[in-house]
Amino acid sequence: MKRVAITGVGMVSPLGHHAPEVFEAARMGRSGIRMLDIPGVHRLAVPLAATVQFDGTDHFDPPQYRLMDRVSQFAVVAARRAIADAQCELTNLERERTGVFLGTGMGGTLSMDEGYQTLYAEQSDRIKPMMILKGMHNAPAAWIGIEHGLLGPNMTYSTACSSSSVAIGEAWLRLASGALDVAIAGGSEAPLSLGSLKAWEVMHTLARMDADDPATSCKPFSRNRSGMVLGEGAALVVLECWDRAMARGAFIHGELIGYGLTTDASHIARPSVEGQAAAMRAALVAAGISAQDVDAINAHGTGTPANDSVETAAIKRVFGARAGHIPISATKALHGHLLGAAGALEFVLALLALQHNVALPTMHLRVPDPECDLDYVPNTAREGAAGRTMLSNSFAFGGTNAVLALRAAQ
Repeated sequence: MKRVAITGVGMVSPLGHHAPEVFEAARMGRSGIRMLDIPGVHRLAVPLAATVQFDGTDHFDPPQYRLMDRVSQFAVVAARRAIADAQCELTNLERERTGVFLGTGMGGTLSMDEGYQTLYAEQSDRIKPMMILKGMHNAPAAWIGIEHGLLGPNMTYSTACSSSSVAIGEAWLRLASGALDVAIAGGSEAPLSLGSLKAWEVMHTLARMDADDPATSCKPFSRNRSGMVLGEGAALVVLECWDRAMARGAFIHGELIGYGLTTDASHIARPSVEGQAAAMRAALVAAGISAQDVDAINAHGTGTPANDSVETAAIKRVFGARAGHIPISATKALHGHLLGAAGALEFVLALLALQHNVALPTMHLRVPDPECDLDYVPNTAREGAAGRTMLSNSFAFGGTNAVLALRAAQ
């Protein structure tokens, strides 16, 4: 298996648009969760989300803009930033060995919601002719490939909340096996349509609004946690065969060293200790490391009652008595749950944490839970504590568990 370097990162996120500002917001505990201002917001019980300050007309000319849902706009801009960061010039030959691997849980839900509004609410047949092309799940990846002329595999993964971790992991497999030289991998999500928000609301998975400060409504691992807050955005990385990156003198952000993928196959919406633990173990095996080598963990940490206690139990099962000594960060408290893009954004934050040797804080954790009794780095970043090797967890409705293992660049 070949070594795989991470040579570029690009984001469009509730915490900012560039790595330094995103990392600083996470380190300082600045929340991107805000009150929503969308049509029909009065129909929402809790009008909260982690939103992105973004206007697609700033990035695309009118003809292309009209063809793209917000989810594709996020993905293309994040990919541009990742490729620019990697300073990765590709020859025509290399374009055939460069792939796009992208995760999204809901695709172009804004465009689909708009079309159904026209059809059902307005009783009109005047649906926009590009509705399918804007709404299909593979549109974001397709636009990235088209813009950069990438001729290798162009793959879209939709495994709910683990989609982008699966995309990054599957890209790693292609590079590590030698099938590809370069990959653009990550995820994008733009789920803040009224229909999507109402659907999540009626599942009773969304957090209650904090009466004192709405921005603190997501409280992973805290006893008074009540659910997740939805977010939007995209995060993409450039993965590159290590030897190629070294030969061209690229700046290497870090190394992706392993990927674990398991399925619960038990309940479509209830997490499993066994499945999550198995995914972490699989990532360790793929990376060729032991549990003793892991210095920190980026938790899935949704802030829902079931997920956080199950994830705590799974970490204990893998790491045993050492589990209580590993710093664990849950950043969804700040950027919300980006669903299919969550794993990619958290992977980038984990990478930046390793670069700066900082364990990022799990914010709004002020009421300890006896069932969640590990070291979650509560409320304040811990300097000098990230170590060298980290796991990044992503667990999903449908039971797909994906764990990425990464290492600081030497």
